[in-house]
Amino acid sequence: MKKKQYLLLFLILILGLILRLYKIDNPIADWHSWRQADTASVGEIYIKNGIDLLKPRYHDISNIASGIDNPEGWRFVEFPVYNALHAALYKTYPNFGIDKWGRLTSVFISLISAVFLFLIGRKVLGTVGGLLASFFFVALPFNVFFSRVILPEPMAVLGIVASLWFFLYYIETEKRWSIYLSGVFFGLSLLVKPYTIFYGLAFLYLAYNKYKVKGSILNVDLWLFFCLAVSPFLYWRGWMWMDEYIRGIPHWKWAFNGDKIRFKPSFWWWILEERLGRLILGVWGTVPFAVGLIAGQKGKYPWLLHILFASQIAYVSTVATASVRHDYYQTLTIPAVSLVLAGGCLTLWNLKSFNKHLTRLATAGCVLAGLFFSFYQVKEFYKVNHPEIIIAGAAANKLLPKSAIIIAPYTGDTAFLYQTKRRGFPYIIYPLPEMINRLGAQYYVSVNFDEQTNQVMNEYTILEKTDKYVIVDLQKKK
Repeated sequence: MKKKQYLLLFLILILGLILRLYKIDNPIADWHSWRQADTASVGEIYIKNGIDLLKPRYHDISNIASGIDNPEGWRFVEFPVYNALHAALYKTYPNFGIDKWGRLTSVFISLISAVFLFLIGRKVLGTVGGLLASFFFVALPFNVFFSRVILPEPMAVLGIVASLWFFLYYIETEKRWSIYLSGVFFGLSLLVKPYTIFYGLAFLYLAYNKYKVKGSILNVDLWLFFCLAVSPFLYWRGWMWMDEYIRGIPHWKWAFNGDKIRFKPSFWWWILEERLGRLILGVWGTVPFAVGLIAGQKGKYPWLLHILFASQIAYVSTVATASVRHDYYQTLTIPAVSLVLAGGCLTLWNLKSFNKHLTRLATAGCVLAGLFFSFYQVKEFYKVNHPEIIIAGAAANKLLPKSAIIIAPYTGDTAFLYQTKRRGFPYIIYPLPEMINRLGAQYYVSVNFDEQTNQVMNEYTILEKTDKYVIVDLQKKK
């Protein structure tokens, strides 16, 4: 049985790899390209200048993100362990290219997460439940896409599922090395994405389930776990709030409830109907998901699935505005969703109240239909809608000096600036003469022949112009 389960897990991982290789060569111009470009930019600068975890930089030197001029291009958001890994993997075999290595970094991380999710599911739901949880994690089209993008979320997911597995192992064996590893991985997830703290509800439940309140408070190992998890995060946050680096911290208060949408009917519509129901579960997947929530699971941890789901509702409700505006925020919920789905499928499969064969056929049908209809929506994410920024970026990279500071206006989206491989500005943030004389802008690259671009072309020397783009030398007036 052990050999069979590991063979099945291996086949699931192979499936996950194959699914994630779909359009792996895509340039960073697909869905959420602006966020991917910012993440990839840090990795590229690490490749060029060396890895410095405490001083991450990116190509954008504007004040758009933070509201403060950022001439050094500081990028203080997530702790850049993902970016460092991206750079290190690229250096092992540069022929793959920077962007492909960024995507592959996420793919490898995601497949490791699937292994830990299998181990968690096996502990909570049994062997078949573990395999199902791993399958859903690798096969849900939403997660397929968001675990082959250049974003830090896959690293945060790995941190939290690894931490949860080692914590479960400690609860059952009380081996100290496992609680230390759990703390380290929880600390990693918090460094990358602090919102994984909401999974802490599941850790609290597991500790209470084993030791109750008094026993948990008196447990030295749990306090060591807490210190290992929180200390690196506190140090990193203290470091990034130094006067020099705050200019690299993007606006963040808007994410919580900037547009006052939290708990309004529109909030629940977006989160439960649009994102969870349609985008992630493909409508039909809501049937086994709902059963998983209602039925829960038997054994030592009867409320764990409910706690996991509740923790993610608390998460998306806390960062309400960001959760509605940016669907990649739901990536962190996928481990909980996968486990609940697995529990629901197991319950339906073993149901004896109705015809066994019809019930199992209906369960399989719901799963397949959910995957199909989810992919029908997610496939749009892979499209590159503006290939002209790739063409213009390649031309700028070939024509302009490596040290050039450019303006690449693209409504503030840094995806175009990233394609040029140059430091600069994704928007004209001040009058053009001020950007040239004070901020050092030297070239202007545009794919939009609008009024602003035509004015620049009339006043300064054109270096290259096609029907798709124009490159202007701002150092030479006509």
